[in-house]
Amino acid sequence: MAEDGLIFRSFASGSSGNCYYLGTRQQGILIDAGISARQIQKCLREMDLDFKNIMGVLVTHDHADHIRAVGTLGERVKLPIYTTAEIHEGIDRNYGVREKLRTSRRYFERGQAWELFGMQINTFHVEHDSTDCLGYAIDYMGQRFVIITDCGSVSEEMEEYIRTANHLVIEANHDEHMLLNGPYPTYLKQRILSPRGHQSNATCGELVARNWHEGLHNIWLCHLSLENNDPEVAYETVAECLENVGIHPGQDVFLKVLDRTTAGPVYDLNDHSIVETEKE
Repeated sequence: MAEDGLIFRSFASGSSGNCYYLGTRQQGILIDAGISARQIQKCLREMDLDFKNIMGVLVTHDHADHIRAVGTLGERVKLPIYTTAEIHEGIDRNYGVREKLRTSRRYFERGQAWELFGMQINTFHVEHDSTDCLGYAIDYMGQRFVIITDCGSVSEEMEEYIRTANHLVIEANHDEHMLLNGPYPTYLKQRILSPRGHQSNATCGELVARNWHEGLHNIWLCHLSLENNDPEVAYETVAECLENVGIHPGQDVFLKVLDRTTAGPVYDLNDHSIVETEKE
């Protein structure tokens, strides 16, 4: 990877689709590809990048909102698709992936560190009702970027990675009151609330407050539910948990809610100055 500063951008983050860019301004990787290839290309071109600048796609798990475009990216665009053998098997079975992966499959073992174009990739288990689900801790030039999405319950391993993260993307899927009083059928509410479901705003806030450290500069809240959450509610819940232990968003840490369907700004991860915290 070119010797340049690390940047991050969310292309989409929610139950309709998830995709993130991590790298430099010359080349990088995608984490998940749950939106269309055309939409991904548009987001890249806004950054003066294209698919030729993408070194690979890291997949967290095999649900459609995370893998919708992997077949197109792997077999037509010729990007390598990296994940475990178990998740690749789940991708094969998913009817939402119209173009099946053949030549673009790349495998790694969960828990074993490996390198991709100057980045060290570390993976760990995340509890979710998919074939398997991974969290990623990606190290580059002395910085650690951690992403934990679709998380039904908290593990000590997750907490250990948060305690070493400089930049954290973490699920704040639902407000429990909104979910319980919302339109979802009982079975779906039970699935979301189960230990293999999704993380609530309150659980997310307690988790980051419990494991915050001075080296953690940025927290982005991801995978918000359209029906059972609200960006301001998610922000205020997590911010309150942080404030309760003396951590002040906007002073001690940058806190931001990622948009569900539109791409956000490009974040320079080498700039550790605190930006004015946004709620929307």
